[in-house]
Amino acid sequence: MQDYRRPKLAGCWLAGLVLLSGLLLPGPTPALEAERVLEAANRFGPRTLGSARQLLQLLERLGPQDESQRLRTINEFFNQRIAFREDQQVWGRVDYWASPLELLDKGQGDCEDYAIAKYFSLLATGLPEAKLRLVYVRAMLDGRPQAHMVLAYYAQPDAEPLILDNLVPEVRPASARGDLAPVFSFNSEGVWQGVAGASAGSAVARLSIWREALAKIRAEGF
Repeated sequence: MQDYRRPKLAGCWLAGLVLLSGLLLPGPTPALEAERVLEAANRFGPRTLGSARQLLQLLERLGPQDESQRLRTINEFFNQRIAFREDQQVWGRVDYWASPLELLDKGQGDCEDYAIAKYFSLLATGLPEAKLRLVYVRAMLDGRPQAHMVLAYYAQPDAEPLILDNLVPEVRPASARGDLAPVFSFNSEGVWQGVAGASAGSAVARLSIWREALAKIRAEGF
């Protein structure tokens, strides 16, 4: 199994992130503000407002469910509703991280958009943030390694994570995803190394985009 459980900020390649993490990673995610979400969705238009209402109703129903059920339902909700498209096709930009409402409005997005929407939706069901990490991986696609993002769920800090991915419809343990090699992972609490030898530069750039996305997403009530 690829190692998704390395110590926080392990390895010299992440040394620069020790100083940057406080600037790049805001504090804990606040509770979902449903009315604020609906107000923001309404600005996109009636269709997005309807999708936002469906998501909020789903999140409310999932609150009392066990965590495995929440994972499966949220993973399915976005995988079935959203069509995969590259950022250049959707936004006319090389790299853009959409909010959950922007994703619902477009109905299409790339791997980061799926992972981010699932992350904030699961947090809104009451799942602890410490159990979720956004993970950059190298994915083998058509025999070639490509940069990709998934969402990982840890039942316990040192447990084998479950992987939520737009490439595979089922939630699977990391040991069943030999096509993925973790590079680094993060949430609002910190940064973790995934495999040795990765580039710190890419991590800093991605975390800068993460901070920008967080400001937008929190303004929408998530």
